[in-house]
Amino acid sequence: MYVAVKGGEAAINNAHRLLADRRRGDRSLPSMTIEQIVEQLGLAVDRVMAEASLYDRSLAALAARQSRGDLIEAIFLLRAYRTTLPRFGMSVPLDTARMQVERRVSATYKDLPGGQLLGPTFDYTHRLLDPSLLEDQPVDEPARRPAPDEEVMRVSDILAHEGLIEGDGSFPEEHEAGDLTREPMEFPMPRDLRLQALARGDEGFLLALGYSTQRGYGRNHPFVGEIRIGEVEVEMDMPELGFAVSLGRIRVTECQMVNQFKGSAKAPPQFTRGYGLVFGQSERKAMAMSLVDRALRAQELGEDIIAPAQDEEFVISHSDNVQATGFVEHLKLPHYVDFQAELALVRRMRGDIEKARTQDDDMQEAAE
Repeated sequence: MYVAVKGGEAAINNAHRLLADRRRGDRSLPSMTIEQIVEQLGLAVDRVMAEASLYDRSLAALAARQSRGDLIEAIFLLRAYRTTLPRFGMSVPLDTARMQVERRVSATYKDLPGGQLLGPTFDYTHRLLDPSLLEDQPVDEPARRPAPDEEVMRVSDILAHEGLIEGDGSFPEEHEAGDLTREPMEFPMPRDLRLQALARGDEGFLLALGYSTQRGYGRNHPFVGEIRIGEVEVEMDMPELGFAVSLGRIRVTECQMVNQFKGSAKAPPQFTRGYGLVFGQSERKAMAMSLVDRALRAQELGEDIIAPAQDEEFVISHSDNVQATGFVEHLKLPHYVDFQAELALVRRMRGDIEKARTQDDDMQEAAE
């Protein structure tokens, strides 16, 4: 149990003032506005929203500004705010097939029904610093391709038509979606709760785990079936109306990973799925999430669990950067009593060893 240390209030208050001063920076420069952060640092804003589990661009930008650009601290701030909000109910599952697609790419088929759509991406840019960005330069207006009016077939639908990929999977009718924010975690977890944890897990941690699966630690051979970025409608069932009502639209990134599977006693050789869905534009996170989701299905698919990415308790227990930050950073808070106890213990142990060594030397001298 940790007890607050008395005293030091003046130092703490001054530290807060110093933090505010450093946050503001050079007074001769204009202060960065929330609107500028939202519009010009959009990917950072999207990460804060995704890992805080709260879709609000302005609040995510505020958290990023308050934390001086420390995104994990910003995620912590926004998630703490999220706990103060009332819960009105649950939306119906997002229908990403009806997404207003801004970007859609597949690494498995060149010619897709509905076509490939590059959208805004770093994929084909040169990784060279652009000196022109040192000043505010005019930007050319991009050519815009109209979004498809109809639902766009998924790559998994093409494979499913030939029976070459497992089904989407389903839960029993009586199954209720879990909520990680209201229920303590218990292992093993159903896949819906596991995906919740991965969706708000730390991007870097999931990226490292996803990379490990490609390097042989729980080997699987993945292909990006499809990545989609775009806006989807959020709807909520209204019992008194008898139908779902639209609450608005949000931008999401969806990734379906297609993986080889040699088959088992219950299933023929076929492709299996890994899935990722993240707030905003966050392809790296969605891809890493889908790789780890597939790795965590090892037991379900009858595969040996031989790697960290396949160990559900290891992955889920360490993927949350807010929990990890709190546990690691508490080490810099006062531990004076604990350390003095450890110090006394080490001194006593060393004294016991020295005493025993002296007694051995005396006995040896007496024997001689």
